[in-house]
Amino acid sequence: MEKANAGRGGYSGPTRRAFLASASTTAGVAGVTVAGCLGQARDEGTIVMSGDTDFQDIMHSDDDEPSVQQALWDAGLDDDVTVEVQASVDDSAQRMQQYQSALQAGRSPPDIFMMDSGWTIPFVLREQTTNLSDRLPEDVRERVESEYLEATLETARHPETGDLHAIPLFPDFGTMLYRRDLFEEAGYGTDDWGTDPPSWQEFAEATAAARDEAGTDFGFTTQAAAYEGLSCCSFVEVMSSWGGSYFGGTENLFTAGDRPITVDEEPVLDAIRMMRAFVHGDGDEHALEGYPQISPTAIVQWSEQESLDPFVNGNAVAHRNWPFAIAETGSEDAFGEDLGVMTMPYAVTEDDAEYEGVGGTAAALGGWHLVLNPNTDRSERALEVLEAFTHDDVMLTIFELQGFLPPILDLVDEADPDEIGPVARYADQIQAAGENAVPRPVTDVWPEQSAVIFQEVHAAYRGAKTPEAAMSDLSERLARSEADVEGQDGN
Repeated sequence: MEKANAGRGGYSGPTRRAFLASASTTAGVAGVTVAGCLGQARDEGTIVMSGDTDFQDIMHSDDDEPSVQQALWDAGLDDDVTVEVQASVDDSAQRMQQYQSALQAGRSPPDIFMMDSGWTIPFVLREQTTNLSDRLPEDVRERVESEYLEATLETARHPETGDLHAIPLFPDFGTMLYRRDLFEEAGYGTDDWGTDPPSWQEFAEATAAARDEAGTDFGFTTQAAAYEGLSCCSFVEVMSSWGGSYFGGTENLFTAGDRPITVDEEPVLDAIRMMRAFVHGDGDEHALEGYPQISPTAIVQWSEQESLDPFVNGNAVAHRNWPFAIAETGSEDAFGEDLGVMTMPYAVTEDDAEYEGVGGTAAALGGWHLVLNPNTDRSERALEVLEAFTHDDVMLTIFELQGFLPPILDLVDEADPDEIGPVARYADQIQAAGENAVPRPVTDVWPEQSAVIFQEVHAAYRGAKTPEAAMSDLSERLARSEADVEGQDGN
């Protein structure tokens, strides 16, 4: 699901202007993968959609096996329209650069781009997408706007006009996985955690006790490497659950240039201090008092798979990841019903948080959208494909074949439990994650800002800087980035 949704590397990151210039100069090279059909004849009814290998695998099937293509036809797509998925690189950041190159060069195919919800808005702001509010039938547009998860729609709209520029394909949410059996053996009841998660302090104390009782190597594993997944997701959850934010309230998420910078305030500092306690224990003078050491120092080198492995192998009692990890660890030949799932613990309630949209439990928002290439000469047929993707049965087919959550979360309950596996047991928790989803602050300067955020947070986590010094430096770096676009409406 979200495994390929994180960037790579700990470099300082390009400035916004350098990022755009670089994308332009590499158009001739990076666009080749996206536009592999160029120069090749294709049938008039073929619509090319960029995507990943996971989606390519389920688009067509042999014989009478279910497929997304058949579901699209059953939803009303003309029988002479065939969708071909052209697999791009799995790494999200590399794919973003490829798409930028193809769009700047005016290339088509693909006719439809599969875009990360974390970087769709920059393409919208650069006017490299199609305004679907002007092109989709009114009933389709109204259904999307009224029934799709609002948090994911926010990342598919133009942040200034509110017009729809993408169709959410599937969302993804950060969740906390834990060993119910081991917590209960340590004397902690977890029956209510699925819908009413504990405080971070209760969670940490219970995790330490469960680890010690079971004799596992680790308590809690998560992603804390210097990469996009830290700035967009795992740190966003911890920070938000403390009532902290990068830019004040959630009303400031999608427009850069004239918004407060709040990373050096106490809620953000306390979130880092808590993580310092988790990693380094009370021997760290900058660790938050009263929180035990429950995580290995190696988490500062771990992304999704590396942090999951100890949990899968029975060497950790709790783990933060995306729903793909539920399917991997909740089967009967893994942990079965001993697997517990919840949204993140919290330190500050919503009522006690200073800013709107933070405090309480949180789940980082990931996922992917479908975007109409404005350069396509097959826009009418491509729009018919987009419309077909909004049908319930198509969403359910995608969910049942590959585990990608439907953007209408109520459909989770309608899926065949035999097809979706362990996720069926955790429908309420998935719904709760959607209701508490927190998008990353995606604007045209996010690629630059994300890099400086994960650098400074990572430095604070591993002890290279104090929390105060790291967030002071981050505040200054974000201020320079915001000044670059002030008065330009974040564009």
